[in-house]
Amino acid sequence: MANVIVLGAKGRVGRAAARAFAEAGWSVTRAGRGIDGPGSVQVDATDRAAVTRACAGADVIVNAVNPPYHHWVQTVPKVTEAVIAAARAHGATVMIPGNIYNYGHSLPPVLREDTPWVANTRKGGIRIRMERAYRDSGVRTIVLRSGDYFEAAQTGDWFGSYITAKLGQGKVTYPGPRDQVHAWAYLPDVGRAMAALADLRSTFDTFEEFNFDGYALTGDDLIALIEQAVGRPLRVTPFPWFAVRMMGLWSPLMREVLEMRYLWQRPHAVDGTKLNGVLPAFRSTPVDRAIAASVRDKTEAYVTDAARA
Repeated sequence: MANVIVLGAKGRVGRAAARAFAEAGWSVTRAGRGIDGPGSVQVDATDRAAVTRACAGADVIVNAVNPPYHHWVQTVPKVTEAVIAAARAHGATVMIPGNIYNYGHSLPPVLREDTPWVANTRKGGIRIRMERAYRDSGVRTIVLRSGDYFEAAQTGDWFGSYITAKLGQGKVTYPGPRDQVHAWAYLPDVGRAMAALADLRSTFDTFEEFNFDGYALTGDDLIALIEQAVGRPLRVTPFPWFAVRMMGLWSPLMREVLEMRYLWQRPHAVDGTKLNGVLPAFRSTPVDRAIAASVRDKTEAYVTDAARA
């Protein structure tokens, strides 16, 4: 049985990866701060020696550590150095959940593995430097890149924390023009694809990128799917970017959120041709089922509130 350690296992990507690897028959170690229970280990992902000890015996290291935006500049390089050292020490493959920040604020409408990286945002520059560090290290690395995640759990993503946050009140909030295409990825599917790629790791180049296409949806498409799941029309309100801008005067985190507004203003989709070529049997969850599963708890609250009214 192959062994995988998931760093950042308490986060949304870490949870999805740990679940998917376990369901695929891997021996899974969950690692991070505040982790407890069987098959888990507490470790500071910025501590090179501690990460190396924790990863002993691992065939695959999933780096799902994702600190708050305003901590990236200090934390991401330290985690990168620690994971590279651990992978080198144990001959392990590193897997990274990638994002589309690498393509910059003028990203083209279709994103492929050969789309140039452009470091013209702070977080895009940090991600580019991180991925280049893995590429230049000689450690076998697989990047699985996708658009915005969504899932049933409330983990701070755009879908759950903002767009559907007031679904129980019969409202949705959309952050951009509703006629623009936006890239989405159902997180359980991303986890399954990650586990499937790990099984093929020895057949890939030392540094390999795969784009996960997920769903390319306009705002109107997404809202219609949410309404279908709820079973009735919803009131749509715009996202309060002005309030974010004002809070950014004193909040570093809000300034980082504001920097990413461009992703809601420029249409973009992710091309998954390469991934589909190496995983021909892989099937994403149908989008209506994925949306329904992700709003089920809020839908039940909305139906209950409507009945009371």
